Amino acid sequence: MKLRKTVLILFSLILTISLVFAGCGAKTEQNSDNSAPQQNEPKKEEISGSIIVMGSTAMQPLVEEAAKQFMSKNPKAQIQVQGGGSGTGLSQVSSGGANIGNSDVFVEEKIKEKEIAAALVDHKVAVVGMGAVVHKDVDVDNLTKQQLIDIFTGKVTNWKDVGGQDLKITLVNRPKSSGTRATFQKFGLNGADEAEGITEESSGTVKKIIAETPGAIGYLAFSYFDDSIKPLKLDGVEPTEENVTNGKFPIWAYQHSYTKGQPEGLTKTFLDYMLSDEVQNTIVPKLGYIPSTKMKVERDASGKITNK
Repeated sequence: MKLRKTVLILFSLILTISLVFAGCGAKTEQNSDNSAPQQNEPKKEEISGSIIVMGSTAMQPLVEEAAKQFMSKNPKAQIQVQGGGSGTGLSQVSSGGANIGNSDVFVEEKIKEKEIAAALVDHKVAVVGMGAVVHKDVDVDNLTKQQLIDIFTGKVTNWKDVGGQDLKITLVNRPKSSGTRATFQKFGLNGADEAEGITEESSGTVKKIIAETPGAIGYLAFSYFDDSIKPLKLDGVEPTEENVTNGKFPIWAYQHSYTKGQPEGLTKTFLDYMLSDEVQNTIVPKLGYIPSTKMKVERDASGKITNK
């Protein structure tokens, strides 16, 4: 009788202990499934502030779109994007008038004072191809390098002299502060000075004038190419991304975003976003630019090209 009573007591104890552990296990599992944040979890810092980005109009569509996407994700951040040309961007960031100065050329090509140039930090955000473009009715689709030089230096003034119709050539140029002009002169014209023509600050305006002026010729970044104008081959090579990345087409430049010293705060956060996969793999190619990672060749400040 005593033995039976002892067994019953032990059985009751075991059952009680089992129920206790089962309850703890259920409670633990419930907590693990709870999606509510832990009290000790750090709160994500909200991105805010305001910066000014100025410079290259060849870069402007890219930076504007990236800024638009960035601000949609961070509504308390304000990024004001302006053009004005590479020279303006570099001078403004040097003087403190802008947080970021965009340029199609290395700073050494625009700012000769070594101390001022040395204070600027380069952030290469993409590559841009550039090419000669004409009014759609010009019946020439290819020029040799020498023909291109002869046209832009004023030696050739009629399309009939390069195999086209009897039509006066109208030059549409960028101002001397333009990085697009500097790149085109250096790699398209072998450094030759351009003859006088219609001079416009904005790449968008250059495209509009060429599209509306019979016989007009100018030069634009690939990102501005569309059906309103006709890009020209150079020595039989089409101005395409593939021909830039493999080194066959010579007129291209890095897209530089310069800061005065190492970037901080919103400036750094935005530049990090510009170099993120989201921008490099989506916005950059969508707008006609080339991610730096796709380049099979590279170019230094002197213009020397080497294979990667």
